Amino acid sequence: MKQYFKRYMKNFDYPLFFVYIALTLFGLVMIYSSSMAWSVNYYGDAPDRFYIQQLINLAIAFPAFAVAAFFPYKHFNKRWMMMTVLGVIFLGLVLVHIIGFEAGGARSWISLGFANFQPSEVAKVGIILYLAGVFSNKYKNGTINKLNESVAPPVIILTLVLLSVFFEPDLGSMMIIGAVGLSVMAASGIKFKYFARLAAIVVGASAVFIIPIMLFASDMIFTEKRLGRLDAFFNPFSDELGFGLQIVNGYLAIGSGGLSGLGLGQSIQKLGYLPEPHTDFIMSVIAEELGVFGVLFVLGGLGFIVLKGLAIAMTTDDPLARMLATGVSSMIGIQSFVNLGGLTGLIPLTGVTLPFISYGGTSVILLSLAMGVLMNVSMFHKYEKSKK
Repeated sequence: MKQYFKRYMKNFDYPLFFVYIALTLFGLVMIYSSSMAWSVNYYGDAPDRFYIQQLINLAIAFPAFAVAAFFPYKHFNKRWMMMTVLGVIFLGLVLVHIIGFEAGGARSWISLGFANFQPSEVAKVGIILYLAGVFSNKYKNGTINKLNESVAPPVIILTLVLLSVFFEPDLGSMMIIGAVGLSVMAASGIKFKYFARLAAIVVGASAVFIIPIMLFASDMIFTEKRLGRLDAFFNPFSDELGFGLQIVNGYLAIGSGGLSGLGLGQSIQKLGYLPEPHTDFIMSVIAEELGVFGVLFVLGGLGFIVLKGLAIAMTTDDPLARMLATGVSSMIGIQSFVNLGGLTGLIPLTGVTLPFISYGGTSVILLSLAMGVLMNVSMFHKYEKSKK
């Protein structure tokens, strides 16, 4: 064990680690800045309420990163590990429909008494670990292109996860999980024609259940809030005091920042104009207070992690490492796009957090766990290169 730690510490990926730490600590500062007025005015609480809570979240997230970074990633293709991951995923997704509570229009949270827990965040990371383990085994035993024999079961698992998240309904998380799952499959070594069939099966199987519900139980999916968000996407200024409030005030915040911003803590829009500025719209506050420089810092850090992960995936010889690196980097990249696309009006709002920056316990803990896995893969990759 001592030799194991010594070997991996010698190949520790310090740039990846420092970028991860820099983003989480920067996010902590911006959560404090963006949430002070909201905490006092909306909750009647101390201005550091969300800052303290995020500190607690990070106290759990950093050890989760460390454990994942030094837990040998090659165990993820062991049967016991895959069954454990699946059990955790489905336990959470089943319980949320039974004892979960609604927040933001979706029944996607479970109260643990001392904290709230979001199973769909676990599913995002868990589906990467499960699919990477399954498809790496199929690749090694030569059955990766035999759809009926070995590939259908994981596709069914992915479809069931997507349906469960859809019924919460958490459409943003469902889209991210689906896209990440397909990215892991694309990196599995499967031939393109078979991958196209797999993608069609996932989409088709989901549509068989989703389309009838959308037609005959549309009130459950097309709620007033979701239809309002769709209207706000096409023309936010038509209802700037209603459903367009977040987007319009987000635009004002972004436009006010300019090149260098108004200064840390000097945002106007966070003073009650921008609802919950410490969560989905935290980038608007960053743009207002720190300007283009602040935005570029966040985009540069997230971009570095995504590109680093994809670079590892393209150069490693281990199929499991390739899929894990692809899954983690694509999850961070896709979620970042969905968040930033929503606040800039490129896509409709979905209520997705900005990785490592937005307030959220389940999100930052699971993202840190995923970053630990990517660090683990990176260290092994550097070790393999040094041997050659």
